[in-house]
Amino acid sequence: MPEVVIDTNVLLVASQRHPEVSPECVLACVQRLEEVEKHERVVIDDAHRILGEYQNKLDANKGKGVGEAFLKWVLQNQANPKRVALVALTEHAPNDFAEFPDKALAAEFDPPDRKFVAVAHAHPSKPAVLQATDSKWLRWHGRLAAHGIRVEFLCRRDICRFFSGRYPDDPIPPIP
Repeated sequence: MPEVVIDTNVLLVASQRHPEVSPECVLACVQRLEEVEKHERVVIDDAHRILGEYQNKLDANKGKGVGEAFLKWVLQNQANPKRVALVALTEHAPNDFAEFPDKALAAEFDPPDRKFVAVAHAHPSKPAVLQATDSKWLRWHGRLAAHGIRVEFLCRRDICRFFSGRYPDDPIPPIP
């Protein structure tokens, strides 16, 4: 069964909580989350850092969006190893994980995003990290790939637009 690590922004976009994205991006995130629920396994950390971030941004009980529904599904299935895989992480300091594969790259990462990479790297199958809108990941995906970590960009046009806005003098890196 395929496995994935899911950045929080995928859930937020699917719940239409990112006003700057295109309708195509929302649809891509919705469809990808539905595919994960039906045919894949979500990989999270056993200390619930990822779940905690999801819950800080979305309310599974009150929210009506697809991201909230997905969060509720993960919460309901977190003890079911056929749907959710748990990975142990070694946290030396807040957001500093032994399992992050490239210490120089870790310094460039937003500290809260490091857990997604650490979980993907710690898992034996090296699941892809699903990414919707964080354009900084375009700078990092090549170095992550060198460690066996693939980033699946769900909103290519939007992320390129965001990258150009954030880094107007830089060419857009090739997207796998």
